[in-house]
Amino acid sequence: MKSVTRSLRVLEAVAQHQPVTVGELTKIFGLPKSTLQRTLVTLNEAGWLRANRKDTTRWEIGARVLAVRPAALQGSSLFAAAREPMIRLRDALNETIHLSVPDALQGMVVVDRVDCDHAVRTYHAIGDTSPLHATAAGNAVLAHLGKSEIEEVTAGTLEGYGEETITDPGELRAELRRVRERGYAVNHNQYLQGICAIAAPVLDGEDTPLAAVAVSLPDSRFEADRLPELGRLVAETAAEITARHLA
Repeated sequence: MKSVTRSLRVLEAVAQHQPVTVGELTKIFGLPKSTLQRTLVTLNEAGWLRANRKDTTRWEIGARVLAVRPAALQGSSLFAAAREPMIRLRDALNETIHLSVPDALQGMVVVDRVDCDHAVRTYHAIGDTSPLHATAAGNAVLAHLGKSEIEEVTAGTLEGYGEETITDPGELRAELRRVRERGYAVNHNQYLQGICAIAAPVLDGEDTPLAAVAVSLPDSRFEADRLPELGRLVAETAAEITARHLA
């Protein structure tokens, strides 16, 4: 139990002082660097902490923490701003609506969901993670990141999850340009077979993506000729969340 208590205290300290180094945590706790390093690595492997992308010697909270208990987010301006627009979008389309946040460049984490009443519907549990390059929510966020961040993602191996997954870096960059131009991203069986989604980014005051809102539906109900309508509704919902969050 001592190790569990220590891990929780380290998690709290990182949240309070992030981005923080092992040396700084050593001063806070008075523990050996080796002990704290092991704790940090364990929390990182579990998805609770991550190394700061610009300075990998510093640690910060991972987005997975947001998924521990969604009710805890109700005090945050993002969660409060998103909830009512998500419900209205669900009511308009009768499809499942998700709110996801980026975990640095590691992927997306689902932090809220509004379910539809179809007997057959998509389901992603709160806390589920998904890759940036193969999902609508991921592409919506990735398309609005800086050139260096896009290059960082496309420089690595783009894992294929099915025949529709974009795994060529040049093709992905071209798709991200299309996402920026039309204002929404589309996933048609690119990640999970039989699952489609349309997503748009929630931005901050400097147009940096904070999250993505997505409508998710089975492929059996996906109609290509409805894409402009669905994309417009999702983009309008994302814009409303952005406005409410900045207000």
